[in-house]
Amino acid sequence: MRDDRYPVARPSLSELEERYVLDALRSGWVSSQGPYLNDFEDRFARRCATETAVATTNGTVALHLVLAAAGIGPGDEVVVPALTYVATANAVAYCGARAVCVDVLPQSWCVDPAAVRAAIGPRTRAVIAVDLYGHPADYPALRALCHRHGLLLVADAAESFGATVDGHPTGSLADATTFSFFGNKVITAGEGGCVTTSDEALADRMRLLRNQGMDPRRRYYFPVLGYNYRMTNLAAALLCAQLDRADEIIARRDAVIAGYEAQLADEPALSAQPVVAGVRRAPWMAAFLVGPEGDAISRDAVARALDRLGVETRPFFVPIPDLPAHRDPGAHCPVTVDLSRRGINLPTYPELTDAGVKAVVERVRAALSTVA
Repeated sequence: MRDDRYPVARPSLSELEERYVLDALRSGWVSSQGPYLNDFEDRFARRCATETAVATTNGTVALHLVLAAAGIGPGDEVVVPALTYVATANAVAYCGARAVCVDVLPQSWCVDPAAVRAAIGPRTRAVIAVDLYGHPADYPALRALCHRHGLLLVADAAESFGATVDGHPTGSLADATTFSFFGNKVITAGEGGCVTTSDEALADRMRLLRNQGMDPRRRYYFPVLGYNYRMTNLAAALLCAQLDRADEIIARRDAVIAGYEAQLADEPALSAQPVVAGVRRAPWMAAFLVGPEGDAISRDAVARALDRLGVETRPFFVPIPDLPAHRDPGAHCPVTVDLSRRGINLPTYPELTDAGVKAVVERVRAALSTVA
């Protein structure tokens, strides 16, 4: 085991986060009420150019909360991309609904609006678009499609805090947008999530369900079945500090990914994440494809070689229709299958120095030479 190992992700935490968390701790407001919670929701909504933010326990329950508040239930269908983290499909299943998986576009790695249109049927109630590896989906096309069919459009922006489409920030591009603040995300509270929306009725319903369904005007009276999906004031304190530092965090992560892409641009075995015109992607994870489609170079062999050289990587997600809980042998998603087989993420975090990026690049070249 090498001493100079590079992890694939690491949270960026400073004395500011420590100060805010200690302040929350000493105030006694450590659970699901407190000034940092209110401050975070207000500031996050403004940052996302939307009316309301509803903080949650994590990004998965944020997705479930949106769908539950919208009344999605048994017999309903929700269209989702086949290439995404399992939480996207799990949230649909939690509602008793069925996730209908469709393919993604090679130009963006995000859900294909034409495939979404073809999948809409009489039971379709919603579409969840996923901003894969920080790149926003085609929201103008998806909004028009969902409006035409009367469907709820949800953006799963777990990976895209800081991204924009034609200057409009993630969080304002769909009917509701969900975020994750897991330890490897652009900003983090270790765990945590949020929903942004400008639909006040939907926001009110989410707040009701988030708090066990308790009537806000009558304590300990529960008119509906709810959930304990509340964020703590301690987590919100962390996030307030992260928001204070968000621009510097994003800038450094941008520099890390730009460094990889520039230094590996001449490597024929790798191709960088494509970015569509008008999109500013969020710098979540440096993402590359190994080898051309059908090439004999194995992404997994490269990952094993890099691990021996002290570089941790991540493979792209396994297609949702291939997972036991969501298996669908009839799903035809060739782009998803190819991307899943070839995709790899390299270490991406703000504390990775320029020298560290160069060292990782050198080890990537060495790994590729051993498996070619």
